[in-house]
Amino acid sequence: MGLMKVQKTPQYFKTFQVKYRRRREGKTDYFARKRLTIQDKNKYATSKYRMVVRITNKDIVCQIIDSKIQGDVVVAAAYAHELPRYGIKVGLTNYAACYATGLLLARRTLQKFGLDEAYEGQTEPDGEMYQVEENDDGPRPFTCVLDVGLVRTTTGNRVFGALKGAVDGGLDIPHSEKRFPGYDPEEKDLDAETHRKYIFGGHVQEYMEMLQEDDEDRYQEQFAKFIENDIGPDDLEEMYEKAHEAIREDPSMQKTEKQDSYPKHKKAKMSLSQKRDRVRQKIESYKKKQAAADDEEEDDE
Repeated sequence: MGLMKVQKTPQYFKTFQVKYRRRREGKTDYFARKRLTIQDKNKYATSKYRMVVRITNKDIVCQIIDSKIQGDVVVAAAYAHELPRYGIKVGLTNYAACYATGLLLARRTLQKFGLDEAYEGQTEPDGEMYQVEENDDGPRPFTCVLDVGLVRTTTGNRVFGALKGAVDGGLDIPHSEKRFPGYDPEEKDLDAETHRKYIFGGHVQEYMEMLQEDDEDRYQEQFAKFIENDIGPDDLEEMYEKAHEAIREDPSMQKTEKQDSYPKHKKAKMSLSQKRDRVRQKIESYKKKQAAADDEEEDDE
């Protein structure tokens, strides 16, 4: 038998193709992203919009995004830190704040495309299932799909509060009532009163009243910002009602004023002499503590 040349070396089999960076970082679900962004070929370059909702520890981010070959393009955006302008100064990450942020995004997007008068949405939120209907003699509604990222889509999740706010604001987003607060999977029915309670912060109101009765100290600590702004349990519903009206009156974005300079939080580097002096001070402090401890032991003896 003659000499056979090895066609595939061990190095060939050891090649490893790494996953996308955002997959390695655990930030993007590309299985879901593909289905949210790929457009039908017979629709050519028609934009396929996504309503992206992301909730951080201190903020809520709602964006309308159009995916292009060059990358994602943000068409409109709304943030919970804008809500103090409309009267919501506290509780900027709860379900009611998500609803208000989604409503702000919807009205801002429709205003940008000139559809705000044609599609006003649900002007009086009642918690019922609502879907935007197309006008017979007017333009079609602005349609997009919900993008929740890596969030677990459990019943009552806050991302669905932003969805409800956007739909009530006039956006056409395909959805069902199964994930709204108050939905009973056994009876397959949505309790609109429970859902309305969450939209107007009723669950926060109940918790505040419970703490006032049971643990006053914890109430003072947990709702310190509410107390500072003179907001009690009975003021929440009125606050959110006024905020919804204010958002509909003027949803436009206001640019923040830029300052000439901003405070620097980075500490200045120490020189070599300063570092040595700091070490010397630490050694002296340690020796003093040791001496004091030894004196205490001698006194005890």
